Amino acid sequence: MSVPRILVLEADPPPRLGRLTGQAEIRYADERSLADALPGADVLLVWDFASDAVRHAWPGPGPRPRWVHTPSAGVDRLLCPEFAASDTLLTNARGIFEEPIAEYVAGLVLAMAKDLPRTLELQHGRRWQHREGLRVAGSRAVVVGSGPIGLAVAGTLRALGVTVAVTGRTARPGIHGAGELDRLLTRADWVVCAAPLTDHTKGMFDARRFGLMQPSARFVNVGRGALVVEDALVAALAERRIAGAALDVFAREPLPPGDRLWDVPGLIISPHMSGDTVGWRDRLGEQFVELFALWAAGMPLPNVVDKKRGYVPSHDT
Repeated sequence: MSVPRILVLEADPPPRLGRLTGQAEIRYADERSLADALPGADVLLVWDFASDAVRHAWPGPGPRPRWVHTPSAGVDRLLCPEFAASDTLLTNARGIFEEPIAEYVAGLVLAMAKDLPRTLELQHGRRWQHREGLRVAGSRAVVVGSGPIGLAVAGTLRALGVTVAVTGRTARPGIHGAGELDRLLTRADWVVCAAPLTDHTKGMFDARRFGLMQPSARFVNVGRGALVVEDALVAALAERRIAGAALDVFAREPLPPGDRLWDVPGLIISPHMSGDTVGWRDRLGEQFVELFALWAAGMPLPNVVDKKRGYVPSHDT
């Protein structure tokens, strides 16, 4: 009996798949060769999860892998209509990024509350300028996105004494429905976007939504760049309709050196790193090996994405 054939969409550094020696035949492809290699694969590991190659290559001729795994939380870069309609199983890296992202968001909240960016700027200029910070405990946050990342963010903020409301696509115990978001935005000190990118959420933070926020509110996006209308955010900050923002994700990545976002006052920019901690790639490789063992044994897989919705649904939705 032949061993399963795993196709890996390449990225540096490559995944450590030595534990699969003798259990699978592993081949590699880049963006140019992916379309030709897909028909010969049983499994596709999208190691280059920042690539759009799968979405472009999938509609081609020939059979397609029975299982696709992406070592990322979001799957928007993969899905085309043909993939979404197929019988291919899609899994993601649920369980890897939640706590690191929650820690990162908490760090941003504390940094903005205590005005650390300005402190570092003043230190660089050797200037002693006393200021007052904000109390985080007792403030209010809205976390948009009720998946594992959003829930982890909510839990970490609550540990800091923040009162947190979480919104999701539909209401359920402990979660507000999407229809309540506007009302909640009007009272929030912190608005954290951790939603998946779908047709329903694209551009959800626009001029109207930023206009609902308090002038003292601060906005954080660790979801996907396209969730935010960046021009609307720039205007909200420039006109001081909100007090500050932090973006870890952008409509274009890497963010070009000439992009005006770099120069927007009150905006913290980080290079899509909120979930990446030392050893994260090794953990992603280990997760795939564990999932492969289940798949090869015919066992049900965790982290199965609903390709119509674009995320892993919770048992409550």
